[in-house]
Amino acid sequence: MSSTSTSPPALTRRLASTRSVVAVALLFALNGLVIGGYGGVLPSIRERLGIGASQIAFLLFVAGLAGIVAMQVSGRLCDAAGARRVALAGLPLLIVAATTFALATSYPVAVAGAVLLGLGNGTIDVAMNAVGVQVESARERPIMSSFHALWSLGGFVGAGSVIVMARVLGLKGAAIVPPLLLMLAAAALVGFVVAVRITPHTALVQHRRNGVKAKIPSIAWLLAIMAVAFGLSEGTATDWSSLHVTEVAHVDSTTGSLGLVAVSGFMVLIRLLGDRLVARYGRRAVVRFGGAGAAVGYATVTLAGGVPLLLLGWALVGLGVGMIAPQVYAVAGHVGGGRVLAVVVTFGYAAFLAGPALIGFLVAHLGIHHAMAVPALLCAGIVALAATMPRSDAGLTRAP
Repeated sequence: MSSTSTSPPALTRRLASTRSVVAVALLFALNGLVIGGYGGVLPSIRERLGIGASQIAFLLFVAGLAGIVAMQVSGRLCDAAGARRVALAGLPLLIVAATTFALATSYPVAVAGAVLLGLGNGTIDVAMNAVGVQVESARERPIMSSFHALWSLGGFVGAGSVIVMARVLGLKGAAIVPPLLLMLAAAALVGFVVAVRITPHTALVQHRRNGVKAKIPSIAWLLAIMAVAFGLSEGTATDWSSLHVTEVAHVDSTTGSLGLVAVSGFMVLIRLLGDRLVARYGRRAVVRFGGAGAAVGYATVTLAGGVPLLLLGWALVGLGVGMIAPQVYAVAGHVGGGRVLAVVVTFGYAAFLAGPALIGFLVAHLGIHHAMAVPALLCAGIVALAATMPRSDAGLTRAP
């Protein structure tokens, strides 16, 4: 075994309890809430600080870099100190980051907020997945898709809060930044207090065999390649779907936004159903179907021109990519604990951030229609790479 740990029966029972499921779901939802709210209010932050696109890009870069660093550290800490502790340490960083952005009136303070946001997101991203994997292992049935669905729902609520608060309070532009982010910070703080009380203790994971530290298993790097493929594909869908529909179908931007609605809505839908699919068909089959669905979706948006077919294509992309990440992360956590999760999540996160910029370069040289062929090919590659995954959870070397 590449990874071992001690899980007393009492600990296993606590991890398998409904209370533990609620706790992990809460961590995912709170993370999505803060990140979604930040993304939704980012244009208003730009207006409040009077900054340009290059400065916004630097904020995103700083947050992404800090997140990648935090992922590497948190993965090892999850195994050595317990994923529960690390997850609960990451959430306050997100709360402080949201508060910092809410109060920021100068660009340097916003940069500090971006660093805190990246550190908090990177820390909790790996840790909450590590806790989720142990809960899934204790329950002996799939549940990771549901956790990721809660993240997506949290992000939807966070981003949607911008529109709701604007309508209810009549706030627009820069004026909405402080009340919105402080409200989200307060909600996250309440959730943190609850999470401290109900999040289960987790097993420690050791990476030693016969007294020698084991190498990272080779499957981790194959999972990381898959993470690059679905990270770029999901990032492209998130950042380019609305613009793609607008430009290709020659419609107004409001109608074009239906592209992202289709992606997000069907991604949540399939994640809510994903655990049942895994229980019936296995992770390998679900990932293969997800890769095939996303590839067909991207092929559709590459070839189609009318709004109905474009929306169908983006819905297939949402369905497809929504299936993949929970299963790839679950396998990573089962075979190697936080250490392997950190590797795989980092590759996926980096691709999610950098992918849309790469697609932007291709759009400039090939046109927005043809650029979508690249993620189509990557998703088709996932279908082939899924052959490296175990047929079922019985084939996994479980870390906890």
